[in-house]
Amino acid sequence: MVRRIVSGAALVGAMLFVSMPAHAHCPLCTAGAAVAAGLAAVLGVQYGAIGVFLGGFATALGLWVFRLVKKRYIPGQNVLLFLAVYLSTLLPLVPFTKDYSSWYVSWGGDYGSLFNRTYLINWFIVGAILGTLGVYFAPRISIGLTRLRGGSTFKFQGVLLTFLMLSITAFLMQVLR
Repeated sequence: MVRRIVSGAALVGAMLFVSMPAHAHCPLCTAGAAVAAGLAAVLGVQYGAIGVFLGGFATALGLWVFRLVKKRYIPGQNVLLFLAVYLSTLLPLVPFTKDYSSWYVSWGGDYGSLFNRTYLINWFIVGAILGTLGVYFAPRISIGLTRLRGGSTFKFQGVLLTFLMLSITAFLMQVLR
């Protein structure tokens, strides 16, 4: 028993002193999105806006985790790892988000057909999808901004652009809803 505790403590200690190089969507982006989502929840922000930050967090975490596994075991492994991390981050939170509205579509046909029914919208999921898109496109926008500025960047450009995109999207979800 004591031997297990000592070996476990030695393993944790060794992990603390061994550092790995950072890659795109590393812990800085991931922690930033998580802190922003936690702050939004504390301040009483609507679930759609919180979904923006948590969607961004889940995307950054998924992109970071699939880069950790270097060896390819199955085809499409990166996509499967990303989806596993993304869904296991967001789906457990959906039952706690009770922010729904409806959208009535009356384009033709009998009621109940695809173009004549009432659709239920979960604003947390809509926000998570928008946050995912924001984190996914932020590096591409950063590259475009760097090209526009003649190859120069400013400090923390990628993190600031990601946070700015998430913040603007969350603000719009809060105000326009």
